[in-house]
Amino acid sequence: MPKDSYKILAVDDEADILKLLEYNLKKAGFRVVTAKDGPEGLHLARRERPNLILLDIMLPDMDGAEILKRLKTEDSTRHIPVVMLTAKGEEIDRVLGFELGAEDYITKPFSPRELVLRVRAILKRASETEAAPEIFTFKDLSIDFSRHRAFVKGARIELTATEFKLLRALALAKGRVLTRETVLDKAWGIDCFVTPRTVDTHVRRLREKLKAAGKYIETVRGAGYRFAELGD
Repeated sequence: MPKDSYKILAVDDEADILKLLEYNLKKAGFRVVTAKDGPEGLHLARRERPNLILLDIMLPDMDGAEILKRLKTEDSTRHIPVVMLTAKGEEIDRVLGFELGAEDYITKPFSPRELVLRVRAILKRASETEAAPEIFTFKDLSIDFSRHRAFVKGARIELTATEFKLLRALALAKGRVLTRETVLDKAWGIDCFVTPRTVDTHVRRLREKLKAAGKYIETVRGAGYRFAELGD
């Protein structure tokens, strides 16, 4: 999809920020829709089906975390990448955003050029995911990419948004080894605060949730992780 056909929804209660976002995104060739509060943002996300949402975490009536949670639990919007915008820098806010399914996290004040670069990078990753098969099956593990669900022996496994991104990245690599840095990029986005040790922790939790199927996620010593090949 050419960049000039991408639609971006920007949700922020600061008029100056909305104008800045709209101006720079349109200048970069994107179509832009704006909302000044949470309820309006949710309504436009459902109606407009944008390719990406820029979402301020501090909003009147309904904060960004609650909006993100609702977006990621609805089938019509769960696939839309969300970038959180905030003037706050506490780690707990970032952790919450990533665990709820945010693709990236940008702190105000931000560089318009950097924001556009991040938006393009996320849209590129999203387009690669769209090209993936809708259902991935490996032995007793089944992954529904379109609905963000995983099943082992027919039983649904409850995964966080980050855990699902990890599983998706490994499965789509088709047996190739992914370094921890590559996993960071695919699951958390560029320039994130997450460390390689955090990747190890999330992989361990993912394996535990997958139970017997957790063995399909293999550690390649000194390199990273890979998803087992069918002949293994």
